[in-house]
Amino acid sequence: MKTIIPVAGIGTRLRPHTHTVPKVLIPVAGKPILGHILDKLKQAGNTDIILITGYKASKVEEYIRKSYNDLNVEFIMQPEREGLGHAIYLAKDKVGANEEILIILGDTILDVEFDFLNKGITSIGVHEVEDPKRFGVVKVTDGLITDFIEKPDTPVSNLAIVGIYFIKDSAELFLQLDNLVKNNIRTKGEFQLTDALSGMLKSGIKMNTFSVPCWYDCGKPETLLETNRILLEKKHNNPKLDSVIIINPCFIPESAKIKNSIIGPYVSVGENVIIENSIIQNSILNNHSEVTDILLNNSLIGENAYAEGFHYNLNVGDSSELRF
Repeated sequence: MKTIIPVAGIGTRLRPHTHTVPKVLIPVAGKPILGHILDKLKQAGNTDIILITGYKASKVEEYIRKSYNDLNVEFIMQPEREGLGHAIYLAKDKVGANEEILIILGDTILDVEFDFLNKGITSIGVHEVEDPKRFGVVKVTDGLITDFIEKPDTPVSNLAIVGIYFIKDSAELFLQLDNLVKNNIRTKGEFQLTDALSGMLKSGIKMNTFSVPCWYDCGKPETLLETNRILLEKKHNNPKLDSVIIINPCFIPESAKIKNSIIGPYVSVGENVIIENSIIQNSILNNHSEVTDILLNNSLIGENAYAEGFHYNLNVGDSSELRF
């Protein structure tokens, strides 16, 4: 079985961080988004990976070769972003005749068991949501998928598609994708994977769903920080540093240099970060950044960035109120 991971996106909602780093390499809870996904695949024994790259592809390849050289990874360039369906279509020559495939979107961290791989049927990962209008959803009848609807105006299902797909019938999927691309059949200007899946339904392929109880969005700064909090609750380290108070959960590598500061809760610190005379809460500081004399909360600090604050000298009388 091959696992296809599309990682070609620009990540416009995470700018300015994605001006220099591809979205999938943005760190959360001490590791790039893509690293969390690959770790989960390694645990499940899925080591044959196809990465569909695009924006800043060389940085993705460099990261894989440095951190995951024990995986069998192939890289395919998507020269123009023409939709998720097009990205998957590019991998067709790397997949054996009707070989099973797993598709995982490269910008979402999922906490899921892989027992659905043993059901012998194409299965789509879903999560129950309150507002299905924001998502692509599936309609299910008697345990089988009967329709795919992209961001429905009138809710027909609350089962949102969360970005993980097990395709038992890959030959049929690529046949449907080939039809879309060769006939230039687009939805909202792009070749959609859901259109190909709908074509599979019409051709008689049976599909069901599996539940993804933990689904962590990394698409915007606020959701990235929320994901950081959740993951740190699950796993964090507890270093002891002189002149530093650490309020866990936090992730702090040995290479970080911190003094006279209060760190936490919910802080992820990158490699070789310098922090002095600061209070940091609910924030992510990327590799080689430096902050001093500052109070940070709900913040993202990029690689090699420098932030410096200031201190007040106050002489405040009785019954006063100050806000900064």
